[in-house]
Amino acid sequence: MENDVKVTIGICVKNSELTIEKALDSVLSQRYPHSMMEIIVVDGCSKDKTLSIIKSKLANSDIKYRIFRENIGLGMARQIVAENASGKYIVWVDGDIVLSKDYVRKQVEYMEKHPNVAVAEGKYGICSENNLAASLENMVAVAHSQPNISNIGWVAATEGAIWRIEAIRQIGGFEIKIKGAAEDIEATYRMKVAGWNLVKNNEAIFQEIPRQTWRSIWEQYFWYGYGAHYINHKNKGIVILYKMTPLAGILAGVLYSFDAYKLLRRKTAFLLPFHYLFKRIAWCFGFAKAHLDGYGH
Repeated sequence: MENDVKVTIGICVKNSELTIEKALDSVLSQRYPHSMMEIIVVDGCSKDKTLSIIKSKLANSDIKYRIFRENIGLGMARQIVAENASGKYIVWVDGDIVLSKDYVRKQVEYMEKHPNVAVAEGKYGICSENNLAASLENMVAVAHSQPNISNIGWVAATEGAIWRIEAIRQIGGFEIKIKGAAEDIEATYRMKVAGWNLVKNNEAIFQEIPRQTWRSIWEQYFWYGYGAHYINHKNKGIVILYKMTPLAGILAGVLYSFDAYKLLRRKTAFLLPFHYLFKRIAWCFGFAKAHLDGYGH
């Protein structure tokens, strides 16, 4: 029955044919009652085989699913999931997210014990990558995720995180005018203002399949910068701009390089300052492009 569903797996994807199968396999292999789960897919009008792969994988699944399509942006895609979710919680699984087998169970148990928490992020796991660009990107995620903290401050992400639907609806849902990135930052900022807690559950492990080329990393961070411009105009101070400068990127890279080396014992970790510099330049170009386009003005 519909009211038996406790967890909605929200999958918002676009052109993810190279990674979506691994993401879906990780959902379908969850050690959590499948009768208490549902899957809502929102495809952003993919031009590759993403949608056909999804339909094929879910056709014989014992988890109920629905598929929607949209061509407005990620804010709208998230909102479609939120509006149609039957569960008490949403676990966001993007096309490049791979969950550990007990991920959903551990996240639900955490949220049930902490009713004042709106969002609980998981902890990044290590990916085996031989490609330098991908390896450095994974190092960043893992090193950033290592501190054994619980309270994560003013904003949180969607990647693998569990969100409380009550909190989403209390703030009026996602900003559907956001075409690209930062819809999660904007929404969690409003949750924090409303008095909800944003945390990290260190017991729930997931992996994010990293971008494999320097070009794809550039495009991703350009997109992040473009989205940041919109939310910075909507909520002044939500983006700390000096932290996103190339110089700040170099400093962050130096700090994380030592953490990454201690954890992984890979000398390539000391390339992280250059990696961060590259990403920060891309971010700044995206931010500047959004300003020139009047996005968020």
